[in-house]
Amino acid sequence: MSLLVVGLSHRSAPVSVLERASLNADAKAKLLHDTLAAEPAAEATVLATCNRIELYADVDKFHAGVSELSTLLAQHSGVALEELTPYLYVHYEDRAVHHLFSVACGLDSMVVGEGQILGQIKDALALGQELHTAGRLINDLFQQALRVGKRAHSETGIDRAGQSLVTFGLEQLAVHLPVREWAVGKRALVLGAGSMSSLAAATLARVGFAEIAVANRTAERAERLAEILVASGTGVAARAVAMSAAADELTRVDVVVSCTGATGLVLTADDVAAAVSRGSAAHTSAGPDDRGSDPDPAPQTPTGLDGVVARLVAAADGGRRRLADAGAVRVLAAVPEGDGCPVGDGRAAIAGVDASSLELHGTWADQGEAAAQRQPRRGVRAQVDGVAVRLALLDLAMPRDIDAAVHRIPGVRLVDIESLAEASADAPMAADVDAVRGIVTEEVAAFGAAQRAAHITPTVVALRAMAAEVVAMEVARLDGRVPDLDERQRAEVTQTVRRVVDKLLHAPTVRVKQLASEPGGAGYAEALRELFDLDPQTVASVSRADAADQNDDSGRAS
Repeated sequence: MSLLVVGLSHRSAPVSVLERASLNADAKAKLLHDTLAAEPAAEATVLATCNRIELYADVDKFHAGVSELSTLLAQHSGVALEELTPYLYVHYEDRAVHHLFSVACGLDSMVVGEGQILGQIKDALALGQELHTAGRLINDLFQQALRVGKRAHSETGIDRAGQSLVTFGLEQLAVHLPVREWAVGKRALVLGAGSMSSLAAATLARVGFAEIAVANRTAERAERLAEILVASGTGVAARAVAMSAAADELTRVDVVVSCTGATGLVLTADDVAAAVSRGSAAHTSAGPDDRGSDPDPAPQTPTGLDGVVARLVAAADGGRRRLADAGAVRVLAAVPEGDGCPVGDGRAAIAGVDASSLELHGTWADQGEAAAQRQPRRGVRAQVDGVAVRLALLDLAMPRDIDAAVHRIPGVRLVDIESLAEASADAPMAADVDAVRGIVTEEVAAFGAAQRAAHITPTVVALRAMAAEVVAMEVARLDGRVPDLDERQRAEVTQTVRRVVDKLLHAPTVRVKQLASEPGGAGYAEALRELFDLDPQTVASVSRADAADQNDDSGRAS
């Protein structure tokens, strides 16, 4: 196994770089085709979400692979390599497996324990299968990552350590109030009708919003989402509005949640300022005390809620935006030179160092991030510049939908990906996180052992095939020398020779599989080929046939 991952995420890059480096569907497909066309890569897939872009590949040369994958990421993201390089991280072999498994469990997410990344990992695998760029290693790795993620959520309470990104964002808007108490009777505008926006709408209805307006560029999808919300049984009033009317709608609502696929701003600072100015005199956000409503209404039955969420996600057919993998950006504190990082800035940071130095760079970067997390963070205020909050905005899109300058407008509070990152870094780490880390460590070891054992299997199969050929040749020779043997005698002699060969090969082949599964066991397959003078072409043909069978099974399973 020569697995290599080169990428950047909310842990390594600022929002501005992630926004510019985002990949659309066409760019992802071209990236994968070009990766396979490059000499070092035999198979690959890309995990591209709102908060991370990671290229996974099976390479035969480490340095060439790092250089080529980094260059391809820069070309297809549109960010110059010199600018992108300082934010890239590299993981190789077992470290790469550990990284993906941690991502799958939500340990690398902005909100620890977020489970939506599993859907994005499944999409990355499906893309590789669809484009025929995912081979045996990528299939094994990503399918195992999905199993590890599901195991972490089923065997631990990691879900309690983290929350959905929407819920977490609403908690930041509500500040010191429980979300249900803060949300009762409020009116919201949801921008977008894809999977993420649908989940946001479901959350708003569940926590007690009285009215939800849905704006989308495709009117039919907005209307469909509004109809499902009305039929959800939560009591929310929902309606569809034209995206062109979104700015006017700001005068009628208390909260905006936005997650569209737009490449530019959906709401500008001027839009928000004009709406606040027009609506501040006429609009009064009623609180729980003057509505006579129960501030903590009884929750809906699990069956009804689960059904609503499922239908909302299904309603977003055709949309590829999913709940971000709870990711955001932490701006790393500057670390003085000489603090021990073996990798500098620029292209040399990627192409000119060995694997161990790059691994040390990962450790150094983690230390830099820890230093950054110790820096004071700005809190979310109950008032903005001494003015009561008139409009609360939650921007979950990447690139951003809402102009960051709106935070300067009196009476406006903005929570976006960056501020969510700051808030989540202060969340306490539960014991469940340690349990999940233990699961990841265990699964990485098991995956490595299985891959190493699988690597020697074609050699063992080729050895047994050679032994069977020797038996057949010797039986044929016996037929020529002793032609008077009847069928029964001939069968008995043949069976005896086969048993002798099987017994001689049994212990060595079982033992070599055990040795090969241990760390450092990669050389046993080569030793076996040398000892028995096996034809490399025969071994390679067995490997190709086995990989083809597995890919067929993976395609059917997906």
